[in-house]
Amino acid sequence: MLDYHGGMADLRNKTLRIIGQPEARFREDPVRMLRVVRFAAKLQFEIAPATREPIKVMAPLINNVPAARVFDEMLKLLTSGHALACLQQLRSEGLHHGLLPLLDVVLEQPLGVKFVTLALASTDERVQLGKPVSPGFLFAALLWHQVVEKWEAYRASNEPPIPALHLAADDVLESQTEKLALQRKIGSDMREIWAMQPRFERRTGKAPYKLLEHPRFRAGFDFLQLRAASGEIDAEIGEWWREFAEGDPNNRETLLSAKPKKEEAGAARKRPPRRSRGRGGRPQGGGDGAAKESS
Repeated sequence: MLDYHGGMADLRNKTLRIIGQPEARFREDPVRMLRVVRFAAKLQFEIAPATREPIKVMAPLINNVPAARVFDEMLKLLTSGHALACLQQLRSEGLHHGLLPLLDVVLEQPLGVKFVTLALASTDERVQLGKPVSPGFLFAALLWHQVVEKWEAYRASNEPPIPALHLAADDVLESQTEKLALQRKIGSDMREIWAMQPRFERRTGKAPYKLLEHPRFRAGFDFLQLRAASGEIDAEIGEWWREFAEGDPNNRETLLSAKPKKEEAGAARKRPPRRSRGRGGRPQGGGDGAAKESS
């Protein structure tokens, strides 16, 4: 066997090296820079210095690649079973700016980094177990904190909560469609997952049953669990919905008739302190009684 490029030595040393002159190869097809990142993260190889050095300088060339090709490569990266490692590698090589704008900002926020980490770890686990992965769910998770930021801005300008969420979703999807050529079906799935989130806050009457019948309920529910696990919302909400989704009719009615723990805690804080009574039914403690006792 002839090894003209030292491939066997690179395999033994766990080194990833592009054949030929890196600058010329990346200029011929800038998508190769993304593939280098994917292979390095998936195989846990080091990128050879000569291959790595031109990437940060030539990263802007990816903006010249048709959006559909970039989307295909991003999907391969995210469904490789090593999505978290791939995104971390993208950041370290400076390749993420044109792909997922504001990813740096998201991953610098405590809630953002935990949420994205949990979402990608869950995706990696599903891929490694041979389970299907929804691109809509993946991109909904990656872009959620951009939606939240815009949602809060619209609400701050006195826009009602639900219309504000739809406006925020429109803004994010429009900006990302230009970058990643998100297919209409994927965009629709993302919008449905996001739109369901406020509906999980309604846990009375027939609303939970109606939401349970939603064709995308499972995706919305899994998304809610990520929000609860990351600390974005109260963990009690996620647990309530888990019990409701998995419960029988009697358990569901019990959950609906019981006040959520958060509401009970709020009511307890608002309730005035109970005053004990002494002999003759007169109140003790506080007011004039306390002043008389102290004198």
